[in-house]
Amino acid sequence: MKKTKPLDLIGMFFLLLLSIIFIFPFYWILTGAFKSQKVTIKLPPEWWPMTPTTENFVKLFQNPALAWLMNSVFISALALIIICITASMAGYVLAKKRFYGDKLLFSIFVFAMALPKQVILVPLMKLVSFMGIHDTSWAVILPLCGWPFGIFLMKQFSENVPTELLEAAKIDGSGELRTFTGIVMPIVKPGLGALAIFTFINTWNDYFMQLVMLNSKKNLTISLGVATLQQEFSTNYGVIMAGAALAAVPIVTVFLLFQNYFTQGITMGAVKG
Repeated sequence: MKKTKPLDLIGMFFLLLLSIIFIFPFYWILTGAFKSQKVTIKLPPEWWPMTPTTENFVKLFQNPALAWLMNSVFISALALIIICITASMAGYVLAKKRFYGDKLLFSIFVFAMALPKQVILVPLMKLVSFMGIHDTSWAVILPLCGWPFGIFLMKQFSENVPTELLEAAKIDGSGELRTFTGIVMPIVKPGLGALAIFTFINTWNDYFMQLVMLNSKKNLTISLGVATLQQEFSTNYGVIMAGAALAAVPIVTVFLLFQNYFTQGITMGAVKG
C-alpha cells in the first residue's frame, strides 16, 4: 500500500478548502431560496432554514419567471446548435483546406478573440436595428454565430484528423459533406462537447448583450428578469435567491450531460495546438 506523503495531505487539504469556498455560494443561494425575507437578512445568519418556505418561488412565478427561463433556454440552446455547426465546419476548413489567405483569415479570428465586445456594440446595434430584430431573441443569438473562440477551438481539434483518411474518402468518391459528417465529426466529438458547454454557459451568462438587446419584460432572460426584482429602497433577497437557484438548474444539467466530452476535450486540446 502506497504511503501518503505530507505534501499530498497538504495538497488535499487546500483542494478541499477551495472546494468548500466554491460550493458555498451555491449552498447559500439554494438554502436562501427557502428562507423568508426576515430570515435572509437576519444577523447572525441562519445557516440552515429552520422553517423552510416556498413563498419565494410563489412570488417569483407571480412575475413571468417561467417565460424568462424559457427565453434563456431558447437563446442558449439555439446559439449552442448554430455555433457548434458553424464553428466545426469553419474549424475543419481552416485546419485541412489550403486556399489563398487562409493564414490571414485565421489570424483575424485570433485577433478577434482579444477584441472587447464593447468595441463592436454600436455597429452591432445599428445592424440589429436595420434588420428589425431588436428586442427579440434573435438579436442576442445572431451576433454569437461567428464566435471566434469556437472556430479557434474546433480548428485545433480538426488538426488531429488524419489527412490520409480524408484522401482515402476522396478517392472512394465521398463528397465534402459526407466526409465531414462521417469522418471528421466522430474524431472531433470531444471538442464539440467542450464547445457545447462553453457556448451554453457563455450565452447563458452573457448579461451585457442581453441587457442591451432586450427591452420588453416578456422578452427578458432569467438573468435580466431576476435583476428587475431588485428594487431601489427594498429588496426581497429570498425571491432573488429563488430566481438564481432556478437559473442555475439548466447550467448544471448541461454540464452533467457533457462533462465526459468536456474532460476529453480539455486533455485532447492540450496535445495539439
